[in-house]
Amino acid sequence: MLYSLYETQRALLAPVRLLTQTSVALNGHPFAPLSYMAFGRALEAGMEVLDGMIKHRGKPDWEIDFAETPDGPVDVSFEAVLTTPFCDLVHVRRDTSRQDPKVLLIAPMSGHYATLLRGTLKALIADHDVYVTDWTDARGVPLSQGAFHLDDYIALLMDFMRHLAPDLHVVAVCQPAPITLATVALLADQEDPAQPVSMTLMGGPIDPDGSPTVVTQLADARDMSWFETRCITTVPAYYPGAHRRVYPGFLQIGAFIAMNPDRHFTAHLQMFRHLVEGDGESADGKQRFYNEYLSVMDVAAEYYLETIQRVFKERQLPRGVMQWRGLPVRPQAIRKTALLTVEGELDDISAPGQTLGAHRITPNIPAERRFDHLEKAVGHYGIFNGRKWRENIKPIIGRFIRDVS
Repeated sequence: MLYSLYETQRALLAPVRLLTQTSVALNGHPFAPLSYMAFGRALEAGMEVLDGMIKHRGKPDWEIDFAETPDGPVDVSFEAVLTTPFCDLVHVRRDTSRQDPKVLLIAPMSGHYATLLRGTLKALIADHDVYVTDWTDARGVPLSQGAFHLDDYIALLMDFMRHLAPDLHVVAVCQPAPITLATVALLADQEDPAQPVSMTLMGGPIDPDGSPTVVTQLADARDMSWFETRCITTVPAYYPGAHRRVYPGFLQIGAFIAMNPDRHFTAHLQMFRHLVEGDGESADGKQRFYNEYLSVMDVAAEYYLETIQRVFKERQLPRGVMQWRGLPVRPQAIRKTALLTVEGELDDISAPGQTLGAHRITPNIPAERRFDHLEKAVGHYGIFNGRKWRENIKPIIGRFIRDVS
């Protein structure tokens, strides 16, 4: 029912989009008298902002054609080297003979496409040979492909790490941080040669008790039946994943916006002002951000619910009670893999202290192979995108990877 209501809303907004696009085209035309008047510019700007808010967005393109390596710019292509129903392992192939450290960038599967890490990836490929997890929209996965549980996520990361071993470094951004730590712990416990040389965990809920946020408070305040009835719906019949139970992307983005409604309202108001004033560059920057931010995908319901239960409610990993297919997950087994944690001072999704908890539960990593970094005056998005990511955080990760190799 929830999905049907959403699709009905999209259909009802179609005439509004026709109006907004027509108004932008007419008022922005050089032969239109209104385009030279303040009222006309304001009308065009308002319609353009409204159109951006209501339009449907599909999976964005990576929009990365070259890498700025120390040897100069080189061409870049994207090649899937392993394909699974729910995720592809994609190699960001650079046209160069450089032998740079091999990195697996683990993108979050939390409602956004992997392209949300475009800025992360663009910085890393300058001096790393990068592979990335490219998650599939669950509404596009037929029911015949089966379910996708939290344990399946761990198994998939194991397969990817084994495929890329040896001499692999992993970088996990946000949601996959605890899952990545659990995967590395299992490999270490089995003395698997696929153990990565290092893992960098960025803004992830390793220990939700490290610092409460709206996310952790919601998980604690509601029982599982609330999440089951309020957050889960069924994919409509006209999608390939018809009848699959999912946590829909439109609910996820609604929850993110609801956490900071004033900030998003102000951003759209600033975009409107930039357009009226003719500052297209500033407006384009905000539009690019929201084109990416509002591009969302559905997540398999079983994985979403198990994450709420096992990661947030029961805190299984920091409490030492997590299991994977009957095997204990023992972070203390990690000895060979170096650890770097990265947090943002203003992160309101995975607040400072949550990712830092990884050090407490991995006591057997030597002190000289563990590091942490807190970036000042940066929120969740800023630790993996933007100027401070490029100028401050990425160089720290690059030095860490090379120092522990």
